[in-house]
Amino acid sequence: MHLHHGPIDLIVTAEGAPEAVRAAYGRAVARFETVLTELVAELPVLRSPVPTEGTLPLTGAIARRMAAAAWPYRPGFVTPMAAVAGAVAEAVLEAIIAAPGLTRAAVNNGGDIALWLAPGAAPWRIGLVVDPADPASPGAVAIPPDSPVRGVATSGRHGRSLTLGLADSVTVLAPTAAAADVAATLIANAVDCPGHPAVTRVPACTLHPDSDLGDRLVTVEVGPLSPDDVAAALDAGATFASECIDRGLVHGAVLVLHDRVRVVGALEGARAPSSIPDLREVPLHV
Repeated sequence: MHLHHGPIDLIVTAEGAPEAVRAAYGRAVARFETVLTELVAELPVLRSPVPTEGTLPLTGAIARRMAAAAWPYRPGFVTPMAAVAGAVAEAVLEAIIAAPGLTRAAVNNGGDIALWLAPGAAPWRIGLVVDPADPASPGAVAIPPDSPVRGVATSGRHGRSLTLGLADSVTVLAPTAAAADVAATLIANAVDCPGHPAVTRVPACTLHPDSDLGDRLVTVEVGPLSPDDVAAALDAGATFASECIDRGLVHGAVLVLHDRVRVVGALEGARAPSSIPDLREVPLHV
């Protein structure tokens, strides 16, 4: 089922007994109708940086979920908006699974995905597209019921949001969609070569006056990078991703820049090669 309202665009999937699926979709529609109004009511606060101490005065369930996902990354700069797509997906999924009789359910919010599986259900197979010109490029991750992964999110220069880094894409697997969303955003920011002359950046507010990034410089173009530059940028992102894994915030990440792929965490056993053309031949199992 496709649900669209303003900037929110969901693909909702429910599997199970026909009556359970019908009930699940009805619950999804009912919850979806409240989402945008709920978020807009607290938008100024959601665009504010998470404070080092104290809390943000948020009341909505989705807003609180966003702030909770961003909270572990303070005192670095992060706003709850970094988790918005994943948190919305989670909220609609939560409504869906209240209907008994389902075997699997998923809510995909523009590539930020919340997953649910009943015991014994078939694994979810999530495709990883790292080359927009070749949608079949990289392969997939398989997420079975006993996996701790319940959220997948992707961020980077070719996504819907602005980025501070250079990554073509960063896909993160995490315990929740909101956690995956904020981590993908921040890991993508970390894939960077600060001050590189081939990188063009402009203040975020000149592109989107209401951006939560304000006057921070966001990447608009990445020119030629040497192999050493690419390796250094991926190293920086992989280091940050490893820190997130060590803290239990995420389970794994796939970082892509200029036809090079870096796999970190739970995906390391997949033997992912270093280039996109080879990665398409390798299934990544979690």
